[in-house]
Amino acid sequence: MNKARSAAFPYILWSVLFTVLPLLLVAYFAFTNGSGTFTLDNFANLGEYTAVFVRSLLLALISTLLCFMIGYPLAYILSRESARRQQIMIMLVMLPMWMNFLLRTYAWLTILENNGLINRLLEFLGFAPLHMINTQGAVVLGMVYNYLPYMILPIYTVLIKLDYRLIEAAHDLGANPAKTFFRVVVPLSMPGVSSGITMVFMPAVSTFIISKMLGGGSSLMVGDLIEMQFLGNAYDPNLGAAISLVMMVIILISMLLMGFFDSEDKAVIM
Repeated sequence: MNKARSAAFPYILWSVLFTVLPLLLVAYFAFTNGSGTFTLDNFANLGEYTAVFVRSLLLALISTLLCFMIGYPLAYILSRESARRQQIMIMLVMLPMWMNFLLRTYAWLTILENNGLINRLLEFLGFAPLHMINTQGAVVLGMVYNYLPYMILPIYTVLIKLDYRLIEAAHDLGANPAKTFFRVVVPLSMPGVSSGITMVFMPAVSTFIISKMLGGGSSLMVGDLIEMQFLGNAYDPNLGAAISLVMMVIILISMLLMGFFDSEDKAVIM
């Protein structure tokens, strides 16, 4: 036991220094004012930013849904390919992640802007240019592009481990391909779906770089709001800490809900 405790001590110390203490500092600033006095005014003022919270949740949900609609079929196709093709296709999926996140977002900025590549192509073909930059659609596109691999990889990891004897058994019992997919493959892949949704929704709901660059300030999200309180002209770290704390609670509730539905799916499968 002593050896196990000694081996765990560095990890406990790391968790305390870089997880527990920062959270305690956020909570301290959230419940105090500039002079360090206890107050709930920071949370009382959050009502002014209800629209920002709603927008962040809505855009994050749309982005997560789109990532799922695109990512699940891709993950399924990947899992049915040969081992060599799987390696190549997984590398292509992960290739954008090897580049800097900011650089990838800048690339979309040059593509979507009013004189960008898409509008130049439309003008060349004789069509009127489209206003795409500084819109909520551009923000959703940026989030889907950046977070799509986080949806594909967990689902692919689960699908590749499926026992295909179960699929063969479903065919032997008379199930057609569609029924086999929805009654066998989809339920067994739900752990990967749950992980993918969590891994996409959490960064999407708190993003600020994508909304700042592709939204141009017209689609203010919670991440932008927090940045403004710590780094902007409206410097108010206490309000920023309160917003951060509420955001952490929202993410925690989302994770608990996903864990609840995941456990229910496992119970149904069993």
